[in-house]
Amino acid sequence: MSRLTKTQSRISWIAQLTAAVIFLQTLFFKFTGAPESIHIFEQLGAEPWGRYGSGVIELITSILLLVPATAAIGGLLSLGVISGAILSHFTILGIEVGGDGGTLFILACVVFVASAVVVFLRRHELPIVGSKFD
Repeated sequence: MSRLTKTQSRISWIAQLTAAVIFLQTLFFKFTGAPESIHIFEQLGAEPWGRYGSGVIELITSILLLVPATAAIGGLLSLGVISGAILSHFTILGIEVGGDGGTLFILACVVFVASAVVVFLRRHELPIVGSKFD
């Protein structure tokens, strides 16, 4: 039984879909070896295995976000994955990557906010936190 109100459920679903769609659309570039993706992971010193590994994790994260019973865990995993991406932008890649005008960084920030919303709204569904923050 869900403890979310209708409004909270709608907001959560919008956030879940937003994060999942952004993750899923990047998979094409990661798994096909698009030059932009290769460039990013070469700068990070993680080409090709970091590209493949992050793609697999992002696919798993997207699936978790789209399944109601695992959305909270997907949100938590998403926060971890996207925090690494944002940290990479701040420390190695820069805000603008390959003349993209900061689009990748902005998308990462959108995923971070969406994931935080999912985790906040569905925190009671997390087995490690559930009863402590009700």
